[in-house]
This record gives sequence, structure tokens and C-alpha cells, in this order.
Amino acid sequence: MPTVKLTKNELKQQKDQLKRFTRYLPTLQLKKQQLQMVIRDVTRKANELRIKKENLYQQIYTWIDVFGENPLLGKSEKLEALIIVEEISRHQSNIAGVNIPVFDGLKFRNISYDLVKTPLWIDAASEMLKNMAELDAEIDILERQIELLGHELRITSQRVNLFEKVKIPETKEHIRKIRIYLGDQQTAAVVRGKIAKIKLDKVS
Repeated sequence: MPTVKLTKNELKQQKDQLKRFTRYLPTLQLKKQQLQMVIRDVTRKANELRIKKENLYQQIYTWIDVFGENPLLGKSEKLEALIIVEEISRHQSNIAGVNIPVFDGLKFRNISYDLVKTPLWIDAASEMLKNMAELDAEIDILERQIELLGHELRITSQRVNLFEKVKIPETKEHIRKIRIYLGDQQTAAVVRGKIAKIKLDKVS
């Protein structure tokens, strides 16, 4: 614990500092709670999307490999040629003072293909694969949100602990020591005054 001056001015400074700490601490605690709540919500949403993605995959896995390896299809009809992501659309949002990316959607390249050469179910298949790509992209962005919010939560938690366990107790202890010292000084001054008065009375 750092040493402090045992003076009235220092006592005032320590009291003012304690007021600042006790006023700022509830704000930090509220921010910590808000971050914890948002992280829980984002984590739940990411898990829901993972389940949705898995269910979608279960619907298409039985025929997707066959379609991808179909020797009758040329390179231009392969899946990697029919579904190409041009842009990931996102925007920034601020949560508890943290700037995070928010998923808006995927923009796919508009590709035409030979309706005669390709199977009848290609439209439905490509739509499902686009949906899966969107789920992947959104999950990635949600994971980034969790990473950014988690970093801010760690910093905020450290500050809460610093105020609760170090700064506020330390400042209270400083105030206690200064008060004791000033009280002792005041008592000593009173005693010296009485002794001086007794001596003066004896002389007179």
C-alpha cells in the first residue's frame, strides 16, 4: 500500500477519490452485466445457427457428393462454379461501448447455366447451398462478436476487481489512518494546551 501524507489536505483528496471510485464502480458493474448478457445471447444464437446448418446438411448430404462428381457435368455446371460469393454484407453496431460487426447477408454472383444439361433439382440444391453459405458467414461473424465482447468483458472485469478489491479498500484505509493521526495530533495539542495552562496558573 503506498504511503500518504497525514494531512487535512490529503484527507480531503482521499475522500474525493473515494467518491469517484464509488460513483464509477456501479457503472462498471452494469457494463459487466450487460456484456455477460449479450455474450450469452450471441452464443445461444450461434448455437442455434449451427444446429440449423447441421439440419440443412443432413437434407443435402445424400446427393451432394454425387452431384459434385457427376461426370456428365462440365466445369461450368459444377457447384463451385454455380455458387460464388461476391460480397459479405455487414454493418457496425455498438454494444456496451464495443464496436462489433453485424451480418446482413451474402451477395452471390448471378450465374446462368444450361437448363438441359443440369438436373431438374439444381435450383433447389443451389438455394440450399446458398443458405448454408449464409449460415457459415453469419456464424463466423457471431464468433467474432463473441471474441470482441469477451475481450471487453475481461477488461471490464479486471477494472471492477481493481475498484472493489484494491482501490476502494486502499482509499478507505488511507482515510482511516489519516483520521487516526489527525485525531492523535488534536488530542496531543489539547493535552499540551492544558499542561501549558497549568504551568501558567502555577506561575501566576
